[in-house]
Amino acid sequence: MRKILLTSGQISMIISSSVVFIFTFLLFLSGYVLQQQTVRSLQAAIKPQPVIQPPPSPVLAKHFGTPPGHSLFDKYLATNRPKGGWAKVAYVQLLRQHVHVCNAVMLFAILEEQESMAQRVILYPKAWDARASSQQVLDPQIETSKRLLRTAAKRYKVMLQPVEPMLRVGSGLALDTGGLDHLFTLPMETTMLGISAGSEDEAMSPSVILLRPSKETFQDTLASLPSDKYDEESILLKIPRVADLPEDQVHVVARTADLKNEDDAFNSTEFLESTSYVHISDTGILGPEFDTPRGLIASTRPAKPEPRKAWQDIYEKYRQQRMDVCGLDLEPAPEPTRDTLQT
Repeated sequence: MRKILLTSGQISMIISSSVVFIFTFLLFLSGYVLQQQTVRSLQAAIKPQPVIQPPPSPVLAKHFGTPPGHSLFDKYLATNRPKGGWAKVAYVQLLRQHVHVCNAVMLFAILEEQESMAQRVILYPKAWDARASSQQVLDPQIETSKRLLRTAAKRYKVMLQPVEPMLRVGSGLALDTGGLDHLFTLPMETTMLGISAGSEDEAMSPSVILLRPSKETFQDTLASLPSDKYDEESILLKIPRVADLPEDQVHVVARTADLKNEDDAFNSTEFLESTSYVHISDTGILGPEFDTPRGLIASTRPAKPEPRKAWQDIYEKYRQQRMDVCGLDLEPAPEPTRDTLQT
């Protein structure tokens, strides 16, 4: 094996070359790092910065703002409130028969949809609770009514109260709750006031009753009732009553039976858009909850085209809402009797 002998000069050259190489490499590495930092800084400067949105300011929920509805009542309700505020007024539905439960729930569904700020109450017969607790297998009517009452309480914020109902109720269709909310803001000179669709001279029970409850009113009402039997219709007719409160062709209450009296100038579209509540009551028809024979419908509906269209639209809208809200089809129509026919 041959040995390589290095002179001191060669060793010095190798050491010098190694030092130069190491420092050259470190200089290159530091330059590369500085270059990458510069490139990243340029990219950050050129790239558009995301706009930071300021946190949204608190906004009152629509429930506490202007109630929706017809523009006339919308504007009025923006500056007018019931005495004591919305927490002091309520829509109350009095039930006496199972067939009317869905009608009450339908009203509260519309109130919830249109965000009415008034409270909601259903008064139902306490006998339903007693029958439900005493039956091992619930009667289908009791079961359906209890289901609908639970839906009203859970979905539409309705307070349920069992009572001993005294008066029968009719059926109706709410179209615009703004007009109904408007009634809560009106001054009342009496503790009870009825609103009817017809004229004040026409004898009919009110479609809507405004009531300022009190113990005195309750005692006076009980004292005025006969001890054995009383005529419900005569009690309703004793309530002080005013006709509909039209403003600029806007009606709070209308009645299907009155559509027969409309002339050729009647416009069904305007009627449906400008009416808050329709009391569905026609002679010979039990009610919109029942599947009325076509022949009876043909003889009952208005003859003129536009009033007939409005009449048919109301019954069809009621039928559709009954299915959508309650999941119920129309009831089979029983044989009409003198006591069951509506007037």
